[in-house]
Amino acid sequence: MKRIGQVMYLHKDAYDEYEKRHAELWPEMKEALKEHGANNYSIYLNKETGQTFAYLEVPDVEAYNKIAETDICKKWWKYMKPLMETNEDDSPVATDLKEVFHLD
Repeated sequence: MKRIGQVMYLHKDAYDEYEKRHAELWPEMKEALKEHGANNYSIYLNKETGQTFAYLEVPDVEAYNKIAETDICKKWWKYMKPLMETNEDDSPVATDLKEVFHLD
């Protein structure tokens, strides 16, 4: 299993709405995440900076990354765009983190 860590960047007035939208995650989006191998997925928010830290585990990173090609993922990105920093394709601006320590 591969572990993925990323930082994304919320607008400071969007914290509550971001949390609400994830609490009401569309069933189709949840299904797409599972179909692309996402497991043990958590997102944490630093309210002082607006940074989120996302952690998930996947069996195959390349297979997981193909979720970006799905219509439901693109729809989710568009839905979330007003709440966070995004790229031209509406995907969230994300910084991939390098794992430097892990303890089982």
